[in-house]
Amino acid sequence: SMRISSQMEHGEYGGVVPELASRAHLSLLLPVIDGALGDAGMTLDDVDGIAVTAGPGLVGSLLVGVSAAKGLALARDIPLIGVHHIEGHIYANMIEDPVPPFPSVVLVVSGGHTELVLMRGPLEYTMLGRTRDDAAGEAFDKIAKALNLGYPGGPVIERAAESGNPRAIRFPRAVMKDGSLDFSFSGLKTAVIMELRRRTDPLGSRDLADLASSFQEAVVDMITSRVESALKHTGAARFVVSGGVACNSRLREKLTGLAREMDVRIFLPSPSLCTDNAAMVAVTGSLYLRRGITSAYDLNAYPSEAFQPRPHTR
Repeated sequence: SMRISSQMEHGEYGGVVPELASRAHLSLLLPVIDGALGDAGMTLDDVDGIAVTAGPGLVGSLLVGVSAAKGLALARDIPLIGVHHIEGHIYANMIEDPVPPFPSVVLVVSGGHTELVLMRGPLEYTMLGRTRDDAAGEAFDKIAKALNLGYPGGPVIERAAESGNPRAIRFPRAVMKDGSLDFSFSGLKTAVIMELRRRTDPLGSRDLADLASSFQEAVVDMITSRVESALKHTGAARFVVSGGVACNSRLREKLTGLAREMDVRIFLPSPSLCTDNAAMVAVTGSLYLRRGITSAYDLNAYPSEAFQPRPHTR
């Protein structure tokens, strides 16, 4: 079973308010756990281990989850497994598809992360490239705010872009001079802001649609080109897509087309499994548990840490 309790009240503030998120976690976490167990027809006596996101993320919310997980694991005398948030997104693909053959190029694209990883085997990773400034989802949020479209930015930009012309405005696509596979979205974000400042009249519906579509196309182009380069660089015959921005239909269309052109297999989870969910953390935790890798009770939340999971053997 999988239960998600969304905190959409943050939309009125134009972004997530950490204190509100932490308080909501406190009030909602135990009822959600009870509901998920009820949906599965199970009790805690049937559970083999407790997996929890230890980071990165908002430290207040992470501390609520880690503290609750420790309490449950200790009370039931079952293993505790701290999971890296990005690793969870990667293994969301395992919920619907068999384990991807290795090696695989992995794209993680979300509100806080845009990274390319080479996965040589289960729980074996090599970083290929990451964003040097904004993540893709963060860029969507900031441009949506500049356009007064609301929050979260990804879905509202996508809706606004549906009737627009993606070639109406040629926004820049960042290319790294050192030839790396890193991403950069700050220049694109600045270009959109300057375009808005250049216009003296309020945006009409057609102008808004064209601008949103042109911005979205630039983001998608940059991501797709990096994935193509990563596949050529590694020689991998498959790639895995994960993270909340992977819900974007234009990105899914372009990446699916790239897979077809390069004759590689693409793994794309359903949109409901791209956004944050507990099932992806449970699947990752189960991989660790089967290998006898668990976390000690001194597990702590980490608000920011590069993708390098560090489980402990208990």
